[in-house]
Amino acid sequence: MTIYFYKVWQPYGCFSNFSPHPIQIYGTYWSTVEHYYQAQKFVNSFDAAIIPTIQAAATPEEAAALGRCSTRTLRSDWDLVKTQVMREAVLKKFLTHADIREILLATGKEMIVENSPTDYFWGCGQDKTGQNHLGQILMSVREEICQLYLYSVITSDCLKE
Repeated sequence: MTIYFYKVWQPYGCFSNFSPHPIQIYGTYWSTVEHYYQAQKFVNSFDAAIIPTIQAAATPEEAAALGRCSTRTLRSDWDLVKTQVMREAVLKKFLTHADIREILLATGKEMIVENSPTDYFWGCGQDKTGQNHLGQILMSVREEICQLYLYSVITSDCLKE
């Protein structure tokens, strides 16, 4: 069974970057993954001054709007690093919050798809032909956390002997 998610209030809404699960990366607090991701677009760019405004945004929707403003200059390497930036934030989110980590792990080996009707890069798009990069990241993070847990259990068992 494929697991679809999109809005925070829907089933699996905790998979959304807009979910109210703060993260701390490199000593800096971010209210949501969306806040962090949108701010990273401007690191070392001409418009880096917008970063604190994005960080302080009252909602992830506001952070997204600030980050999507077409009059601002993105960092020069954004297209090269954006999926890694997203993965780092998503991993941090699920390592930080045990309640949603358990939800992610409970999906087992199921396909996870961001059911965005408009986003063909991060989601599946209206016609389900999108690249679903966010779903792929979630599945990759799920696998990494499973490996960490497996290593932890094996190490723990070895130390008991």
